[in-house]
Parts: sequence; structure tokens; C-alpha cells
Amino acid sequence: MKGILLAGGRGTRLLPTTLAVSKQLLPVNDKPLVYFPLSVLMLAGIRDILIITTPRDLPQLHRLLGDGSHLGLRLDYAEQPEPNGIAEALLIGAGHIGGDPVALVLGDNVFHGHSFQELLRQECRSLDGCVLFGYPVGDPHRYGIGETAADGRLLSIVEKPAAPRSNRAIVGLYLYDGDAVDIAKNLTPSARGELEITDLNRVYLERGKAKLVDLGRGFAWLDAGTPESLLQAGQYVQLMEQRQGVRIACLEEIALRMGYIDAETCHRLGVELGTSAYGQYVISVAERFANR
Repeated sequence: MKGILLAGGRGTRLLPTTLAVSKQLLPVNDKPLVYFPLSVLMLAGIRDILIITTPRDLPQLHRLLGDGSHLGLRLDYAEQPEPNGIAEALLIGAGHIGGDPVALVLGDNVFHGHSFQELLRQECRSLDGCVLFGYPVGDPHRYGIGETAADGRLLSIVEKPAAPRSNRAIVGLYLYDGDAVDIAKNLTPSARGELEITDLNRVYLERGKAKLVDLGRGFAWLDAGTPESLLQAGQYVQLMEQRQGVRIACLEEIALRMGYIDAETCHRLGVELGTSAYGQYVISVAERFANR
């Protein structure tokens, strides 16, 4: 399975900060926001990943993440000059996908939860059509909302419904089979000229090939695209890391535990991060792993 991380857009909800810096580089406690969606793809077992961003932000993201080889990944980059819809990422990444299944994750979404890795791997293995993920929200009129049958089969998707049929917001993580690019090619742009991801998902729904997986109790999902939600995400991560003594979305630790790199490489990466608390954590993880 291939991965696409969509880190484009203008970050208008975070102005004026995003006049100077990509929102995906803004800190969520002790690490850049982009670490969180990238960690999701890594946990799903995906190592071949295309990062789509703006021409302005591409050099900054490349400086941070490079080609991914230090993490046992292959990272490529592509430009989305204008924010023409989430589904456009599948067209931009068509050559990268090459007819394979693909996981698409939004660059400003934060996920965390017990057994998240197992859930992702299971859904990737059993993928038949598309898999969306739903999260219960208290204000469903602000989101795209999915209604499901008892077996998880998706029955309807409504954007910002006036009378919601459920409280399951569809989050920024999508799994698609090899038909996704062809479906995206045949979408009609919206009145704003965008290729809407909801329209693509509805094609799978009409085929009876759309599933919604609940991220319920024990999971956290935050769309960190506003000042308030970015602060909330940082506070959540700080609290969880302090209580549990582990770092959320620590790419070096994930790469080590997934077998993408060895303990010696992990230790070297920690040393390169200097005396920062994050770097010292990476070193300690590598040492514990080596001494098991």
C-alpha cells in the first residue's frame, strides 16, 4: 500500500502565523504537526509515501524530513499550487500510487489511541473498496457526517447536515483500493472548482464498497487547523506524554519498533537532535531496545 500525506493549503485559519511558515511545521508540544499524520502511515506499515504541499512550503518540509531514508522510509514530494480539494491529491499522486491501494491522511490531523496500530494494519489487510474513520462529536452540523448500518457499511455521507442522522464525523484518514485514481479522474469539480473527497467517497458508497470504522472510546482525534485546536492538541499531547512517560508520534521510535531501522541508527538520530528532551528520549529508547 502507498501513502499520501496532504500538507497543502494556505493555513488561512492560522493567519497571520502561516504567512511565514507552513502550518504542518507548527509545534504540537515537542514536535512539528506533520509528525502526527506521518506516524499514522508508518504505524499502518506504509513506507513509500508522497508528501503533497505548496511550492512555498516544499523546501521547508524537505529540510525537516529529507528523503526519509534515515527512518527506513521513501519520501517523495509533489506540489499542489492551489487548494483544489482533497481528492486532487489522488490525481497529483497518480504516478506514485500506480494502481496500488493507498492511504491518504491530512497533514493537520492528530490521532492517538490504544491499539491504533493493530486497527490500521487490520483495515489495510482487509481493504475492499474504501475505509473511512468516524469519530463522535458533539456538534455534528460542523462536519461531514457518516451514517452506517449495524455491520459498519456506510449508508450516507452528508456535509454539515442541518439535521444529522448520526454524530460520527468523518476524519482526515482514508483508505482506498486501486480504483481511487480512476474515480477521482471522473469527478466533477464543485462550484468552487474543487475535487471534493466526499464526492469520491459517495462513488464507493453507491457501489456498496464503503465502510466506516468508529474511533470511539480510547481514541483521540483533533483537527489542529485553528489556533484553539492547535493549542488543545499540544495540551493533550503534553498531558499524555507526561503521564505515560512515552512520546506520541516519535518517528524514530516508531521506525525502530517497526523494524525500519536498528537501535544503532536510532541512537545516532537521537544524538543528532542534541540535548533537547526529544533527542534524549530517542537515545533512551534506542538504549533500552539494544539492551533487551
